[in-house]
Amino acid sequence: MIPGQFSYHRPGTLADAVKLLADLGDEAQLLAGGHSLIPMMKLRLATPEHLVDLAGVDALKGIRRDGGAIIIGATTTQHELLASDTIRSALPILHETALLIADPQVRYRGTIGGNVANGDPGNDMPAVMMALDATYQVEGPTGARQIAAREFYQAAYFTAREPGEILTSITVPVPPAGHGYAYEKLKRKIGDYATAAAAVVLTIRDGRVATCSIGLTNLSETPLLAEEAAQAVIGTSLDAASLKKAAAAAVDIMAPAGDGRGPVEYRKHVGGIMVERALKRAAARAA
Repeated sequence: MIPGQFSYHRPGTLADAVKLLADLGDEAQLLAGGHSLIPMMKLRLATPEHLVDLAGVDALKGIRRDGGAIIIGATTTQHELLASDTIRSALPILHETALLIADPQVRYRGTIGGNVANGDPGNDMPAVMMALDATYQVEGPTGARQIAAREFYQAAYFTAREPGEILTSITVPVPPAGHGYAYEKLKRKIGDYATAAAAVVLTIRDGRVATCSIGLTNLSETPLLAEEAAQAVIGTSLDAASLKKAAAAAVDIMAPAGDGRGPVEYRKHVGGIMVERALKRAAARAA
């Protein structure tokens, strides 16, 4: 299908983009990679009168290290994440996750900001950012503010970003050297959203789990932080009983929809399996 008529705007600075959103109001939509918005426009599920394209705002691009954190510009593409030595060495779980997003054509255009900002429960990066305890910076007419990824997602397609605000960057604390990580994703075919997926970041000391965080993708109307599941393995050697206990705790907070990827009970079942697999693989890497 063909989108409805709209006016196109391409600001050159972040200040210009913020002003455009303020001037145009509710009839304007931000365009980053376009992989979520453009299909919705073609189906007439989204009919913005104005598109504000962020591709010309250089301040929203790039990856840099700042002390103990990595700062990623919102319009950095998934392909650029994969090409970054900084990401590969400091945040390898982002590299692993980006490889599982859609296909190369999508990764060349899709941005990390678009992936985390629109609140789609099927997107892969939000749960990973929650597991990493990342922070999002947004900027609007009243200035800039920081929002923890763990507090950002409110419902499907609803986030803590206020009207007129633009997500400008993502700050990710660098995990300690020797940490373990894994992103396990079950999907029907290449390019599909996850039927269920789990992100794990952990550390091990003296053969036992010292710290752990677990994020879940597409198993509720928002990404989930499985805190009780992570707590279930801390202090353990990740024996079979601990793994089962963690998986059960994760399943308890899952509330997926029954859809073409399977009925609710199936998706919860494989969600638990993804948690176990991610914990095992993360532990092997930490060891």
